[in-house]
Amino acid sequence: MKRFFTLALLVSFAMTSCSKDEQTAGDAAEMGRVAINLGFDTMVDATRAEATYEVECAVPESDEFKLLLEGVKFDFDADYSFSKEYASVADVKDEYLYRGTYHATVSYGDIAEEGYNKPAFVGVSNDFQIVPRSEVEVPITATIANALVVVEVTDSFKKYFTSGYTFDVVTEAGNTFENVTAEEGENAGKPLFIAPASFKVTGEATKQANQSGVQPTVVKMEHNFTNVAARTIYRVKMDVDTAGEATLKITLNDELVEERAVEQELNPWA
Repeated sequence: MKRFFTLALLVSFAMTSCSKDEQTAGDAAEMGRVAINLGFDTMVDATRAEATYEVECAVPESDEFKLLLEGVKFDFDADYSFSKEYASVADVKDEYLYRGTYHATVSYGDIAEEGYNKPAFVGVSNDFQIVPRSEVEVPITATIANALVVVEVTDSFKKYFTSGYTFDVVTEAGNTFENVTAEEGENAGKPLFIAPASFKVTGEATKQANQSGVQPTVVKMEHNFTNVAARTIYRVKMDVDTAGEATLKITLNDELVEERAVEQELNPWA
């Protein structure tokens, strides 16, 4: 989903009498105007597959974005530098900018705040020129800065482990999200927004014994996922293949990443 807004930023400079050296900077500081065309894209990549996925999440208003303006090059003074942060893109309307080359970064949210419905966005412009007495339109598309995690179980898994199962997601930051496969509740089926680093899925499932007097089998599982990227969804699926020897299969976006016989010890970390 993409949405676009245009924000006009007016920059001006009052000419005053000055020395010859100051006049060089004064000539460069006449009125310039930039219009930021801010858009939002909630599509993310699906790893290990040729696919994309549209995330259903709240999209912030344009004036909720922070803005960082940085000067890249100034013709009138090679030693001049400019870098300034604004709490809102709307706060730059009275800013004075010298003629030169700039780029802009917009951001919303904090990827360190992990959880459900915790999207963070970031967007970076190409370099653009501030030119006296003219306006330049600068397009910026803000995309999701988090990695997203969804853990699912198949019907075959449910039928095999009839006595129940539970799975948790543990992020590199140390945050634990319990029972992420719950099928009821406000977060059922929703992705977790986490920092793009690494995460692991841990869990256990219980298979009821086929004969009385025998304890049920508790199977423990754990799988680590590294090199986790921003703007990417990691859809982890737990399955059991009962054709022949029962086999646990873990897939990531429908590509197999681990396979083990259920009867074997499945928790080498215990």
